[in-house]
Amino acid sequence: MPVADLVYALLVLLLAYFVRGISGFGSGLIAVPLLALKFPLPQVVPFMLLADFSASAIIGGLHFQHVVKAEIKRLLPVSLVGVILGTTLLVSLPATALLHALAALILAFALRFLLLRPGPFSPVSPLWAYPAALTGGAVGGMFGTGGPPYVIYLSHRIQDKTVLRATLSGLFFMEGLIRIATFLVAGLLLDGRIWLHVLGALPIVLAALYSGSHIHTRLSNLQMQRLVGWLLLGSAVSVLVKAVQ
Repeated sequence: MPVADLVYALLVLLLAYFVRGISGFGSGLIAVPLLALKFPLPQVVPFMLLADFSASAIIGGLHFQHVVKAEIKRLLPVSLVGVILGTTLLVSLPATALLHALAALILAFALRFLLLRPGPFSPVSPLWAYPAALTGGAVGGMFGTGGPPYVIYLSHRIQDKTVLRATLSGLFFMEGLIRIATFLVAGLLLDGRIWLHVLGALPIVLAALYSGSHIHTRLSNLQMQRLVGWLLLGSAVSVLVKAVQ
């Protein structure tokens, strides 16, 4: 790997996992499109799966007492179906189509963060867990970044931002186990270089998570929402540029 590409990848990971430390999600949404500007998407997705799995284990383990286990049990079974569907699409669809779909997904999520004004909290029906799990699993299987559907659902079920962050990390850890098994069957994790790259990136991931976690306690929910929204908007633009090249 050229030195310039290596430095670029490390800076992207620092940014992505700094945001993950703040919010409990968003690392894949930020890193996948930015890394896809330099590296093939079928290599980026497995790498981010393993890196995000490690981050989820760290955050979820440190805040295990805050995890709402009932929500995870409700989401996981349907997530499995979505992961299988998304992984099948990843290995069969053209790269350009995947990039356009990813850009549209991120743009929609960014605009939601930037334009939606939070009102009084009112929990939604738990029945929304099933479409959220299906779409979240499918998006995760395709792009390694299934966060948006899960975040939208859980943010309308859990008000406390610390509990929400812990529950998201616990969910991503369990769903990550499913995706790792699925990716192994599909042959997407058989390249030993991916595992070595993740191992080499772990110090960066840990440092960024630690820094973001300290900022987490100082930001309001609205400030955090705006920060992630602008970062995602920039990522959507960058991946659209990549798709039309």
